[in-house]
Amino acid sequence: MDRMPRVNELLKRELGLLLERELRPPGGGLATITAVETAPDLHTAVVYVSVLGSAAQKEAVFNTLQKRRKSLQHAVSRHIVLKYTPRLTFQPDETAANADRMTRLLDKLAKEPPPDANA
Repeated sequence: MDRMPRVNELLKRELGLLLERELRPPGGGLATITAVETAPDLHTAVVYVSVLGSAAQKEAVFNTLQKRRKSLQHAVSRHIVLKYTPRLTFQPDETAANADRMTRLLDKLAKEPPPDANA
């Protein structure tokens, strides 16, 4: 197995545990680490986060993540031994929202009558 997918999965799992144990964003909202993409040189990592909640809750989660970035990096460095601890960047993962939107559009199309072929 290639090294980078293993590193990404390890970071995803550790960040997910840290999010669950230590990070309680104000205003609620359910946050999930959906993916991590680490640069091959291990200096940076993009962490994709899916947040279930209102726009204000999403903003609160990302603000909290940004404020706690250094402490999260430090916690990662204590639990995972890598040559470098990557600098974390948090990005919203809109995959679930986009899938839901596509499903609603397909449902709407299925309910519409077919165009008249005789016209």
